[in-house]
Amino acid sequence: MRSPWTLLQKEYLAMLPINVMDYEALARAHMDPGAWDYYQGGSEDEVTLRANRSAFERIRLRPRMLVDVNTIDMSTTVLGTAVSMPILVAPTAFHGLAHPQGECLTVQGVGQMGTLMTVSTVSTRRLEDIAHVASGPLWFQLYVRHNLKASEVLVRRAQAAGYLAIVLTVDTPVLGKRERDVRNDFYMPSHAHSANFSDVPKARILEVFIPTWQTVDWLRSLTSLPVLLKGILTAEDALLALEHGVAGIVVSNHGGRQLDGVQASIEALPAVVEAVAGRCEVFLDGGIRRGTDVLKALALGARAVLVGRPILWGLAANGQEGVRHVLELLRAELERAMQLAGRPTLSSIDRTLVKL
Repeated sequence: MRSPWTLLQKEYLAMLPINVMDYEALARAHMDPGAWDYYQGGSEDEVTLRANRSAFERIRLRPRMLVDVNTIDMSTTVLGTAVSMPILVAPTAFHGLAHPQGECLTVQGVGQMGTLMTVSTVSTRRLEDIAHVASGPLWFQLYVRHNLKASEVLVRRAQAAGYLAIVLTVDTPVLGKRERDVRNDFYMPSHAHSANFSDVPKARILEVFIPTWQTVDWLRSLTSLPVLLKGILTAEDALLALEHGVAGIVVSNHGGRQLDGVQASIEALPAVVEAVAGRCEVFLDGGIRRGTDVLKALALGARAVLVGRPILWGLAANGQEGVRHVLELLRAELERAMQLAGRPTLSSIDRTLVKL
């Protein structure tokens, strides 16, 4: 009898996806419904979850004509690290729900495309094991919701394993109410446990620590790695982030999974970029599904974008190859969009390209 993964691969090859949304449909068909809702769901009424997509649709492009676009160059750097394109992989939890080998396959697919992966604190493979099979650069996403000692251990492990930056998630003092999970009575299966805490007493894992701006100072004193803050949505907090010496900001609403009713990430981006005024690098996640979405984010000042759910879809549909192909699709769409917009280099993409 053929395994489910053999059958899945046969179906995948029979209908090779032509865009990211095709991967969404494939992934849903082959995932447990509760796990699917865990990945897909937002908080409460999911207003912000939907807004992350609809906001991109409202932004119009203003292409320029008769520009030489025979050669398109989308290579760039992020915090000084070279990547093949301004499309990075966002931190997402529990890849083991999508594929038995979890993050170890994800990172290999990302490496094939010459870009960067941000590994979640709550990965289903140890951060060292992920780094061992990686061929590209890595950032480590940190939740400081447990005691500081456990967080310090994670930071030191990440630095020792070769991660290049710490991405502190700041929008989760408490978890948003994710009603799909409540209705499903969803709990994490044993094969998708949080591997980075396997040697931490359960009582410590359940401890809750709410981070403040002083936590950012503590983190910067702990490591020589650059620190980014993920979850900033206002100019006021962007200015405070600069005061606390961060190297980067990820404009993010946690994929619509925290406070419902906040701005879409792309709506919040311009004010943050204006406040920062080039003093640190600004990134964006939330709602990226097309190359034109990437183009719009770059035009509004993002250094690069981070992609979350589509990577999980690719992993669920076809493992490492699915991850690679999702990124390949987005790269090809961005390249075509740059050609059609008359912007052959990343430096030629500016605010004049978009109409809000």
